[in-house]
Amino acid sequence: MSSVELHQEQLSQSDPSPSSNSSSSFELIDMDVGSLYEPVSSHWFYCKIIDSKELWIPFNSDDSQQLEEAHGSGKDCNERVVPTDGGRYDVHLGERMRYAVYWDEPPSEVRRCTWFYKGDKDNKYVPYSESFSQVLEETYMVAVTLDEWKKKLESPNREIIVLHNPKLMVHYQPVAGSDEWGSTSTEQGRPRSVKRGVENIPVDIHCGEPLQIDHLVFIVHGIGPACDLRFRSIVQCVNDFRSVSLNLLQTHFKKAQENQQIGRVEFLPVNWHSPLHSTGVDIDLQRITLPSINRLRHFTNDTILDVFFYNSPTYCQTIVDTVASEMNRIYTLFLQRNPDFKGGVSIAGHSLGSLILFDILTNQKDSFGDIDSEKASFRTVEDQGDVPTLEEELKKLQLSEFLTVFEKEKVDKEALVSKGINRPATSASEVNITKENGDYLDVGIGQVSVKYPRLNYKPEIFFAFGSPIGMFLTVRGLRRIDPNYKFPTCKGFFNIYHPFDPVAYRIEPMVVPEVEFEPMLIPHHKGRKRMHLELREGFTRMSMDLKNNLLGSLRMAWKSFTRAPYPALQASETAEETEAEPESSSEKSNGSILESEDTVLLVLKEIYQTQGISLDQPLQ
Repeated sequence: MSSVELHQEQLSQSDPSPSSNSSSSFELIDMDVGSLYEPVSSHWFYCKIIDSKELWIPFNSDDSQQLEEAHGSGKDCNERVVPTDGGRYDVHLGERMRYAVYWDEPPSEVRRCTWFYKGDKDNKYVPYSESFSQVLEETYMVAVTLDEWKKKLESPNREIIVLHNPKLMVHYQPVAGSDEWGSTSTEQGRPRSVKRGVENIPVDIHCGEPLQIDHLVFIVHGIGPACDLRFRSIVQCVNDFRSVSLNLLQTHFKKAQENQQIGRVEFLPVNWHSPLHSTGVDIDLQRITLPSINRLRHFTNDTILDVFFYNSPTYCQTIVDTVASEMNRIYTLFLQRNPDFKGGVSIAGHSLGSLILFDILTNQKDSFGDIDSEKASFRTVEDQGDVPTLEEELKKLQLSEFLTVFEKEKVDKEALVSKGINRPATSASEVNITKENGDYLDVGIGQVSVKYPRLNYKPEIFFAFGSPIGMFLTVRGLRRIDPNYKFPTCKGFFNIYHPFDPVAYRIEPMVVPEVEFEPMLIPHHKGRKRMHLELREGFTRMSMDLKNNLLGSLRMAWKSFTRAPYPALQASETAEETEAEPESSSEKSNGSILESEDTVLLVLKEIYQTQGISLDQPLQ
């Protein structure tokens, strides 16, 4: 008997119960196997390359079913293109490739999967190729029908698979051996478990997304190619944002979903960093960059310099053109792929992205009309009175000493206006600000001279996440925003930030500087308080109690850290009785608010309020 046959017999006669040697890796499952063969059920997967490693991810159940139906539809199935992932990716069946629709991304291999084996260093299962899976299935069918097992197969890459019985199927990596006949593959090393059918492997398969899209939101990233301190791209961050929103719709808008009043909100990323750095500026920067502390200088060139680029007339034009054209391009493509879409559009920007959107929105034309309609929305205090004289205009511009020169040259106010000298040539539209004396002055927003593109839609709401808008406006020389100011084409504006975000600034003190008030706290999505607020209040109470009762204070502190959090706030609870919940992982790791359930819920709440749809229960 050969060594291979002897090893097969030893395996087949071994006790299938888990042991420290081999059978623990088999992950045996209880199966009632009869003499009748039933074809294996298939599921579609796609492959993502992460850190040079292949990761096979299942399509959601709806997408997999659509792909399977298209696959079995007939001879022309290879020409089919199937939209998946809510229409954000297209699968070309003939190529077995998955392509991103709205943004640039390397295509992913797609596979119709039926047989799997456990990976090398983790518990994730890897699908066999479609052709070899068919060989495995045919061998399995013969074994079940004839009740003849101990079948051995060799894969194209010389891996050995042994089907001992329906409960025990193993996979051996090829190990080169040699004898008088030359190199051969032998069954050596630790065997890996083989599974038939996706239902027998540990993998999460989600349901599909609602087909109805109620609203479209564009999200613009900030500085650098990474969107957070975990170096994730804007696409990854927006994917998580979208995933959180789908979960919150099921938990907080359940009634509206059951009544088929709502579907979902689509979030799409807008990338401007890549086009900016494809202009050749990186090569120019490399020539002048010192060779010392290379990593830090590379980080500076790739991220922080984006702020300086935005203050450059040349590259600022590139950035605003890219952002506006990308949003217009994606919007047009979205309408082509969703012809029944009747919802509105909102925009969101993170960090510098919010400033870019602010400048673009400030320079839009109302209702795509002429500039007169835009000027009407920037009416100032002086516009409400008599028409100022040439002397008054020059005084406001701090050019009174040139009055005699203008009079001598017979330059009247109309000529002054026609020459465009009555205001700094900084931007196409204005924000009302004040000087030291408190008088309003109608000037530009202080940005470099740029021609701002027009958007093909009117945004419903502008969400600014971790925004430095207030700081930039102040640095540009703007001290106050007129309370009557509004974006020409956008109705709503929310400035959302984490208290520990070093880049975020407030804006409302520029609107009402004479009134001091605390910013509004975003309600917790489960009605609780976040940990940093609970700790702050807890330590404040402790310091006061220490003056009276040290032991009582310690007991209170111990209880506050050992109590289990309630599922939600009760109506009778006081502020002192509310429980704390640890902050989300994103809040603890990097202070980013893009993934916070609280932030996403606020966005959903405001968007659906424009459609007359409210949360199931108002947040406290």
